[in-house]
Amino acid sequence: MEDMLSIKVQIAERFYPLKIKRQDEEKIRKASNLINDKVLQYKQRYTDKDTQDFMAMAALQFVINLIDCEQQQNVVSLEEELGNLSSELDDLLK
Repeated sequence: MEDMLSIKVQIAERFYPLKIKRQDEEKIRKASNLINDKVLQYKQRYTDKDTQDFMAMAALQFVINLIDCEQQQNVVSLEEELGNLSSELDDLLK
């Protein structure tokens, strides 16, 4: 059985109880801190909006970053695959 841990994380002034794998605690706490930092940035920049707006804007920003990372990873994989194909073609032409 996995080593489980009960924690509470605070995101945008709300507490969320979570039951997590012990090895995921640092990652989850870091993620909640990143969310809170981004929400705070938006809160300081846009004083006429509410927390829901800040959360939505933070979520959008993080998903855009995720998509950028996935696209970059796809480019690296494609470059590796093209390199392998080039090597195979070189071997066949020898």
